[in-house]
Amino acid sequence: MADELELLRSADPVPSDGPHFGDGPLDHHAERRLEQLLRDRPDRAPGRLRDRLPPGPGRSRSRSRPVWAPRLAWGLVTCAVVAALTLTFVMSGPSTTPAVAAPRPLVIESGSTPVPLDRLAERAAAEVAADGSPRLRKGTHVQSWSLGMSDDKPPITLPQERIVRWRPDGSHTELVVATDPRHPGRPVLSDEGGTPRLVRDRHVLLDRTYPPSWSDAPPQSPPPRDPARLRAYLTESQFTDAPLTTPELLDATATLLDHWTLGARESAALARLLAGAEGLRPAGQVTDRLGRRGQAYVNDSRGVRRMLIMDPATGAVLGLESTLTAPEPAYGVEEGDVMSYSAWMR
Repeated sequence: MADELELLRSADPVPSDGPHFGDGPLDHHAERRLEQLLRDRPDRAPGRLRDRLPPGPGRSRSRSRPVWAPRLAWGLVTCAVVAALTLTFVMSGPSTTPAVAAPRPLVIESGSTPVPLDRLAERAAAEVAADGSPRLRKGTHVQSWSLGMSDDKPPITLPQERIVRWRPDGSHTELVVATDPRHPGRPVLSDEGGTPRLVRDRHVLLDRTYPPSWSDAPPQSPPPRDPARLRAYLTESQFTDAPLTTPELLDATATLLDHWTLGARESAALARLLAGAEGLRPAGQVTDRLGRRGQAYVNDSRGVRRMLIMDPATGAVLGLESTLTAPEPAYGVEEGDVMSYSAWMR
């Protein structure tokens, strides 16, 4: 019973201080987490527990811990299944192992000229007036990588692609597939069913249609187009009244983009907001993992470097990468290891 209670506390699908739910019904994310809690046994749920821990696509971020802290917690509970995973690697042969290796950190192009964020924000504002500029759309299309760690086995990477599309009647679909663009056609690591294992590229992990649902609270409600109101929106989405630090603001940005595909006006407001973030410095040009050219903006905090990648022409956010700036020998990770990465698409 003690283990079950601890599992409930960790997942916490409906926090008592959360403004989203109150006396109303749960949204589909909370319903799914609660369903998993009721269905899964604690001794067989390492992968499911990871799904319930922030950060990650479509999930809220923690304010009080570094971005990699929840991944450390998930890594600890995976110890029991790493042996089975290792056996799978051995039986699959050496050619499959690169598909589950952690990606290398993105590299700033030598000699490239950093573009200040306020100048990028001006470009984003000019894009608003352009004919045919993109419009806000609820839903997301994102590829992500998450590093799971153990104190006695090598780290493993869980790559996936997620597409969420909303319909006019308030219902929506969610499709999640295992995929790794670094190795197309090669096996991909999945934790489907609670046990990490290799699956084929494009293997469907989730394909579900949800009934109509509505919410007027962030991040379900439409984001505002004014930087000051957008800051308040992102703060509420993080379940806090305190001003967001720059790392928290970047985490809140990821939460927003895991729910919405921004239009030109919303991207301009976000770019203007980020231009005022303390400690977010321009670093130069970078090519992201989908082959797109972008401008990188970097923040270092509490042993983690967050790199925000933005379209140099429109100011739209393309990706967010988190890497360690100091080694963690107990978990088998070194300085520069990628802890998480998200690449958003239209």
